[in-house]
Amino acid sequence: MERRLRRRPLHHSPAASGPPPPLRGGGLVIVGLGSDLCNIERIQQSLDRFGDRFETRVFTDAERARAAKRPFTKAGTLAKRFAAKEAFSKAVGTGFKAGVFMKDIGVVNAPSGAPTLSLTGGAKDRLDAMIPEGHLAQIHLTLTDDHPWAQAFVIIEAIPDPRA
Repeated sequence: MERRLRRRPLHHSPAASGPPPPLRGGGLVIVGLGSDLCNIERIQQSLDRFGDRFETRVFTDAERARAAKRPFTKAGTLAKRFAAKEAFSKAVGTGFKAGVFMKDIGVVNAPSGAPTLSLTGGAKDRLDAMIPEGHLAQIHLTLTDDHPWAQAFVIIEAIPDPRA
């Protein structure tokens, strides 16, 4: 006897269909996942060619200050942050359009030292639109580099709001 399994989508595409449906049982859900691989030498070429103009257009003041403290690894530091911005734009499903700009996404460190993202403008608006009512966004970010590559992964999770 043949059994047919009812197929259900295993993922939710926020760009295609808006925010995910309400969660049952108050559980956690991953609403976005993004990754990016960035060539550190390409970032160095942009720094050499465009200098401050490139930095001020792409990176926040805090990111630039952190990179300035590491002159020998400045390109690597900025490449990891560039990869994080790209990974976030993929996790929210828009890329850098629909009001999401690179400077709206800043890599910061939590008190524990772990990297996370600080969002403003269109990036924050897009994230807020993805999160179901009664939940808060939690962003997980991991960064790594091994010359000439820098890599970032972003997971966006909806967690129950304890105030709700």
